[in-house]
Amino acid sequence: MQSFSAAMNPTVVSVAFGAGIGLSTMLVSLVLGRAVADVPDEDRTYLDRPPIGFRLVWWPIQWISYYLGRLLPARHRQAVMIRLRKAGLDYTMSPEQYIAGRIVAALLAAALAAWLADSFFQPPKWYAISAAAFAYLYPAIWLKDRIDARKRLLLKQLPFYLDIITLCVEAGLNLSGAFEQAMRRGPPGPLREEIARILRDVRAGKSRTDALRTFAERMNEPAVGSLVSALIQAESMGMNLGPILRAQAEQRRTERFTRAEKLAMEAPVKMLFPLIAFIFPCTFVVIAFPIVMKFMASGL
Repeated sequence: MQSFSAAMNPTVVSVAFGAGIGLSTMLVSLVLGRAVADVPDEDRTYLDRPPIGFRLVWWPIQWISYYLGRLLPARHRQAVMIRLRKAGLDYTMSPEQYIAGRIVAALLAAALAAWLADSFFQPPKWYAISAAAFAYLYPAIWLKDRIDARKRLLLKQLPFYLDIITLCVEAGLNLSGAFEQAMRRGPPGPLREEIARILRDVRAGKSRTDALRTFAERMNEPAVGSLVSALIQAESMGMNLGPILRAQAEQRRTERFTRAEKLAMEAPVKMLFPLIAFIFPCTFVVIAFPIVMKFMASGL
């Protein structure tokens, strides 16, 4: 009876409960430490730096991506890789690292939202879920915007780069030398990065034809595909590249002008909804206010 009462002593129970929590925490720490230690170091000698948002949490991204790679389906991985390639990030991060970055962003946003909601005495559940959903979707929105901006800038710079390459070829340089001069003299942008990547592939042992085909597949643009096809065909047949490049530059410049005309014609249609929804009501309020005030003053 005395031993039973001693076992039920609150002090003994508290000590046992604290010891259980301490052992559980120790086991969890050991498991996490072992899992982190099993992740191999990544060799980024020939890789580009990740974007700033990914660099800030790169260690947890690397850990999660190591275990996520075994669970990611091949089809989904290929789809993500295509989007990273279009965004110019295929030499920056893998599909597993991109998805791991979205998961880490969701977890951090959920923790921050829950802490803020609890600080203001609000139920943290829905705030955390909403913040996690937004943080998980935001990298996909950012990637889409990056792809669209990269595409617009590439099509805008393409005629100018073709003019530089044409001048270099007509001056006596071969196509690789012309690419080298275009990369050095051209303005910074996605096309300059792609030309540098073509030259890097050629130095790595890939043939120039294969490097150009990879460039066309990476961009997945009709204008780039037409240019690459013309260059490969001209080289295989031994034709002079100068007239072909000049014709390609003129065609790309005409297409750029056509796109600008199309955007100018779409502008009035896109402005119609803001005019009807926001500007016209304010104008009507300003016009109608004196009239209404006069009617109210006259007793009508």
